[in-house]
Amino acid sequence: MKKGNELKPRIGFFGRRNVGKSTMINLLTGQQIAIVSDTAGTTTDPVRKSMEIGGIGPVLLIDTAGIDDEGELGALRVEKSMAALAEVDLALLLYTEWGEPEEKVETWCMEHGTPILKVLTKAAPIDKVWLIAQIKEALPESAYRGRSLLGDVVTAGDTVVLVTPIDSSAPEGRMILPQVQVLRDLMDLHSMAYFCQPEELPSTLATLKEPPQLVVTDSQVFHMVATIVPEEIPLTSFSVVLARQKGLFQEYLEGTKKIGDLMDGDRVLLLESCTHNVTCEDIGRVKLPALLQKATGKRLEFDILAGNDTIHHSSLIAHHYALVIQCGGCVITAQQVKARLLPALEAGIPVSNYGLALAWCNGIFERATRIFNTPSDFKRLEKKG
Repeated sequence: MKKGNELKPRIGFFGRRNVGKSTMINLLTGQQIAIVSDTAGTTTDPVRKSMEIGGIGPVLLIDTAGIDDEGELGALRVEKSMAALAEVDLALLLYTEWGEPEEKVETWCMEHGTPILKVLTKAAPIDKVWLIAQIKEALPESAYRGRSLLGDVVTAGDTVVLVTPIDSSAPEGRMILPQVQVLRDLMDLHSMAYFCQPEELPSTLATLKEPPQLVVTDSQVFHMVATIVPEEIPLTSFSVVLARQKGLFQEYLEGTKKIGDLMDGDRVLLLESCTHNVTCEDIGRVKLPALLQKATGKRLEFDILAGNDTIHHSSLIAHHYALVIQCGGCVITAQQVKARLLPALEAGIPVSNYGLALAWCNGIFERATRIFNTPSDFKRLEKKG
């Protein structure tokens, strides 16, 4: 189901300047992708290249600047390289000597649960076949073999109704990615999917000979759909389904319940993982803030962080955030979602998800999550030593 660069497993190459990162990228791809030079610091910004690895499939290779770069610009390059750690499923740490820069990368990986493959370079020529074998062994299978979105909820022959409103925030001439992903999953499961807009839902349900085994709706119309779908029919949203697949679902469930504890003046951080055109019906900037204030009856402050910028523990504390709410994360990997939310979790700040927060605001949180019973998969790894 993973398509495009966004959802491919990401393998990052890290190390000091002139340690052979770009040479390794070119060796693996068999192409002159990255500039190779004896001049230290040739790579300034992360360079990305897709390739196919047998047994894994398409992956995205990320070449980064040296982690020992110097000067004002060098410090910015090092910051970008370290930020790239948050998005990779496997970090290849190349070195000719071991010291503080390597320790910094290794410690980060251990704290964030990111697999690391340490490769001693320039001692002897690196064999491509050997390197690929090491990558295949080190890369977690979960990075390239995503579990089914609904495979433990519906089976072959089940009927599922997908409610997809088409409003000003919908992309022109196509469906949004979560809807496409759920549809593809249902096709793989040999289930029968019926699409309709919210106003067509009553007639759609009436035409079915038997009640559907599940209704999945866009979170924006949760309230309307919940009043139409009988209580005995399971109901959830595309965003909730993706939140479960991306991990941290238990943390989302616990954090969402904290919405009821928000007080006047509390600050909420909304995290969006893509860049899109903002409309009057935008979820993160318009609908969700309005619903949260209405549902809690409190005067709240909101900040929006779009794209995939890293958030820092110190920044979260400094802004006194009472809650962090992540979007569905349809265009980023599970590793990126976890790495992005880790600072909030470590700071003791509750985290939620757009779909779960919208369900809570509409008074159907329990119903929207009833069919899922997933234990926490968030693991904090102890620091080395």
